[in-house]
Amino acid sequence: MKELKPEDRIIEKVKKIHLIGIGGSGMCPLAEILHSKGYELTGSDNNESDPLKRIKALGIKVYMGHSPENVNGAELIVYSAAISQDNPEIVQAKKLGIPLMERSHLLGALTRYYDNVIGVCGTHGKTTVSSMITHILILNKQNPTAVIGGKLPLINSNGIAGEGDTFVCESCEFVDTFLQLSPDKAVLLNIDNDHLDYFGTMDNLVASFSKFVNMATLTFVNGDDELALKAVENCQYMTFGMDKKNDFYAESIESGKYGFCFDVMYKGEKLTRLNMHIPGRHNIYNGLAAFAVCYSEGVAPDDIAKAAESFTGAGRRFEFLGEYNGFTLADDYAHHPTEIKATLSAAKELSYNNVIAVFQPFTFSRTALLKDDFIKALSIADKVILTPIMGSREKNTYNIYSEDLAKELKNAVVVDGFENIADKIIQTAEENDIVITMGGGDIYKAAHIVEEKLG
Repeated sequence: MKELKPEDRIIEKVKKIHLIGIGGSGMCPLAEILHSKGYELTGSDNNESDPLKRIKALGIKVYMGHSPENVNGAELIVYSAAISQDNPEIVQAKKLGIPLMERSHLLGALTRYYDNVIGVCGTHGKTTVSSMITHILILNKQNPTAVIGGKLPLINSNGIAGEGDTFVCESCEFVDTFLQLSPDKAVLLNIDNDHLDYFGTMDNLVASFSKFVNMATLTFVNGDDELALKAVENCQYMTFGMDKKNDFYAESIESGKYGFCFDVMYKGEKLTRLNMHIPGRHNIYNGLAAFAVCYSEGVAPDDIAKAAESFTGAGRRFEFLGEYNGFTLADDYAHHPTEIKATLSAAKELSYNNVIAVFQPFTFSRTALLKDDFIKALSIADKVILTPIMGSREKNTYNIYSEDLAKELKNAVVVDGFENIADKIIQTAEENDIVITMGGGDIYKAAHIVEEKLG
């Protein structure tokens, strides 16, 4: 075990931990890890969910709703960033003098209990690559622990508590959260202009990624990404990408039925051929990144290839939901113009008549800052349905509206309410079209309503 930070010591002193929002996608895997380490857990949540069912199946006591008495007997309270400080359980914990710990700090502390932490960072692709690495390692009996930003179909969860010493950890740069972690190996996929409301400048963003990768002893970096290379200048690294100058690169690229197929080259030598079952050219990079990491973990190239072929994506990462009335329905987490462009371009490479984008803009600041980029990316689609902007933690001081995007696009409309959006999808989509709901919020609910209406 690594040396714990002073603030981590609470983990060694307590046995009874209460988790507020235990059914959240970020909290559920942490609860599993703590449970596997013998802690006595309780939790609370407002909504029933698949992660919550998983938690209850472990025998963990879960209270529905937030109430002061839920924290009685706890020696530590863990809460997610989404929980406000006026939450009755937080208020009660402060009143009783029970220590409080934010989720990212707990995740950081847990990484110091593992000697082989693989931290996957980058503006785009973190969830896909974290999921793919975990998928490959599980199928090759490496028994990893993992915390992922999306649901991995193989385990039907956002994480798993393995018995080995490897911990695959999706590492998010938002408000420097990933600097809480202690990675041994880092993966840097790319650096793009996101979260500038916090970082201010691209130089600050690059500096943050640089701090993260410098905590690791080895970094796998996208050698075709200029900013990513800038971030790794002062650390030991290996590169992956399309260019032959990289350590790992792709050759003999072909478009397959479900994604691209390519030879994996390592310093001029062919190691194996990957047949990707996730669409989009950007997933060549993701496949190479996952391959490089698993190869460094000692998994044989052909075993990596076999496992990768059975990986069909993480939840909400170009997730095919089914076929209804002759059209295909898919869902994607894309909430940044670069991601939207990648998803819609990938859809265009498939054999559909029309690509229909159903997009929920997420945060006013991002929409205002990247308005022209959003318009350019969404214009790839044949038809666009927009929801009003989901402000999340922000107020609309930017005077930006979805109508500002729609008026610059052909065949674009703004529809409010998931029920109305589902009806609009059913009216608009024709045989052999693909409809993709996209966004970082809860737009997936519209897709589920379509499934209910037509299923």
